[in-house]
Amino acid sequence: MQIRNFSIIAHIDHGKSTLSDRLLMRAGAITEREFQSQMLDDMDLERERGITIKASAVTVFHDHKMPDGRIEKFMLNFIDTPGHVDFHYEVQKALQACEGAILVVDATQGVQAQTVANAYAAIEVGLEIIPVINKIDLPSAQPIVVAEEIEQVLGFAAEDAIEVSAKTGKGIDELIAKLCDQLPAPRGNPEAPTRALIFDSIYDDYRGVITYVRVMDGEIRKGQKIRFMGTDKQYQVTDLGKLTPRPTQVQRIGTGEVGYIVAAIKDLHDVRIGDTVTDDDNKAAEALPGYKPSQQMVYCDFYPSGKTQYDELRDAMDRLSLNDSSFSFEPESNDALGFGFRCGFLGLLHMEIIQERLEREFNIDMIQTAPTVTYEIKQTDGKVLRIDSPSQLPNPTNVEEIREPFIKMNLILPGDTVGNMMKLCEDRRGVYQKTEYIGSTRVMLTYEMPLAEVIYDFYDRLKSATKGYGTMDFDFIGFRHGELVKVDILVNGDRVDALSVIVHRSTAEARARKLLVRLKEEIDRHLFEIPLQAAIGGKIIARETIKSVGKNVTAKCYGGDVTRKRKLLEKQKEGKKRMKRVGSVDIPQEAFMAILESGE
Repeated sequence: MQIRNFSIIAHIDHGKSTLSDRLLMRAGAITEREFQSQMLDDMDLERERGITIKASAVTVFHDHKMPDGRIEKFMLNFIDTPGHVDFHYEVQKALQACEGAILVVDATQGVQAQTVANAYAAIEVGLEIIPVINKIDLPSAQPIVVAEEIEQVLGFAAEDAIEVSAKTGKGIDELIAKLCDQLPAPRGNPEAPTRALIFDSIYDDYRGVITYVRVMDGEIRKGQKIRFMGTDKQYQVTDLGKLTPRPTQVQRIGTGEVGYIVAAIKDLHDVRIGDTVTDDDNKAAEALPGYKPSQQMVYCDFYPSGKTQYDELRDAMDRLSLNDSSFSFEPESNDALGFGFRCGFLGLLHMEIIQERLEREFNIDMIQTAPTVTYEIKQTDGKVLRIDSPSQLPNPTNVEEIREPFIKMNLILPGDTVGNMMKLCEDRRGVYQKTEYIGSTRVMLTYEMPLAEVIYDFYDRLKSATKGYGTMDFDFIGFRHGELVKVDILVNGDRVDALSVIVHRSTAEARARKLLVRLKEEIDRHLFEIPLQAAIGGKIIARETIKSVGKNVTAKCYGGDVTRKRKLLEKQKEGKKRMKRVGSVDIPQEAFMAILESGE
């Protein structure tokens, strides 16, 4: 039996999951009724949002007619991957477990930003790529124009692109034939000691940690003693299987095959994505290279609230990080919000998805602070420090320069919206790089800009400026020096660390005023006047005042001598002065949330 391993990659909404379901149906793995329900997007969130969040690996079997007329049985292992820029790490993990990739392009939308990014990622890993033009059944489809775009932008010959409709099934047989004929067979030595790459894992309450592996050399058998080379832990395989797409038990997984291992693994920390599984009795000499660690770009704090306890939140995060290795967390404490965790994400959508998964899958109540990016601090003694929260910034006298993360951004948009987009990018401190034309109506703009200017509402502004037709993709390119300052917020003269922000000097004053106005709305009036101030170092740059609640102490004085009224008012004033000195301002959690909303 011959084996073919491939990923399905594309921009968001170009039809990867539908194409995966059509391949499953063509191989007889699912029925027509199941085809309608996106079999591989099994998370509620994926179905609701209509996006793929986790890559799904499936095995199907196909009888293929060879050029000499023989019928050969093929095992097709394929991975349906996400399309959103925030889940690019999932795509890279999938590509390393394959020899080929199907690059899907929508016949109505053409080449988009993530199409380019995913194609380059596959080329970099050295995969054989088959371009596929999907949705040719739509009235607005332009397969010939799109084939020319694929040739012009990505360099694949236009005539090599296969036209299919995942919805109707047209062209699927031709695609499967090309997969069998064109993709290379897996490389690997069946006689060598076992080496298998862990590319995903999940936690099951009854069976412990279930690991998904791609066997590179040798084989894994049921009952075999295995060792994880990264953590040096030994286990016995109690169950082996493949997703077809339902879990199906097997006795062995051979070289080049994909499957899952159950080995009564109770400790979540024993399994690492990218680790190598080997035979305990006949160990491999060296581990597989694994994956480059993901680079978290956005950070925020999660604090337990309501009925949720700190330990519950930690356990839920432990389980989630097993299934999503690009999410990281470490303990954090805050005067206002108590004990919680500082969490790292690949982007804002990733952060939103993690938050929703914690709330839904683990029934967690929590409070989230504002997203921030990582900064690099060069100190006067030459040391370089990385911080992901403004409160970690060292004393300004020890700071030589603050560097912020920069990204290279590709924007694909209609030609008549270029002016609007260039203005938006320049307002966000973008540095223009180049313009390329894709066909007659679309343009690819390249800018370098600070990540901090992108993570909030840039995507929404892009969609508004391009009437919904613009797409973006970005890559981290490094840290650069910027005129950055830390703005501290003082409430009644006390510095509140959780509210401080790092901003560009040119926007510091305007941003500080906005923050104080929002804060003034949220903090209740007290019996004494509360000054709200924003400061850079020792210099106050903005101020708002929350007036005190006034009690009418002279209400019972009617008629009589005015000095009596004056005496009562003076007494009240003295009391308020004393209260201001010893009284503390109660800052509600809503104030933290309001001030930290996106876009502010």
